[in-house]
Amino acid sequence: MNFTKADLQKETNYKTSRSGGKGGQNVNKVSSKVELLFSIGASALFTDEEKLLLTDKLQNRLNKDGYVQVICDEERSQYLNKEKAVERLISLLTKSLQKPKIRKPTKVSKAAKAARLDSKKIQSAKKEGRGKRFNISD
Repeated sequence: MNFTKADLQKETNYKTSRSGGKGGQNVNKVSSKVELLFSIGASALFTDEEKLLLTDKLQNRLNKDGYVQVICDEERSQYLNKEKAVERLISLLTKSLQKPKIRKPTKVSKAAKAARLDSKKIQSAKKEGRGKRFNISD
């Protein structure tokens, strides 16, 4: 992760519009809803390998022009909505760049195998002795 908030903000575009919700007359006058657009392909912050990883992981978040789209209209202030949108973008990008740990398959120990087989033998012996002791039909 070799990007900072300031670097990311330089490469993002913002669209603002009027937002619904709380705010009274403020809602009708001020464009507080923020739509953040970030192009992974045009970014200078990531290597080609990272760009491929991001486009693969964020495929469902890309719009038809290839931009990652983050919308925020929770706050009454446009500035606060911009800050929240950038924070969401940062968390989205960092989560997408994390590579999962490779699972190393482990073997069952000999002691565990022996214990399992012993318990199966005990259970089998228990069931074997059930039906033959009191058979009334003979």
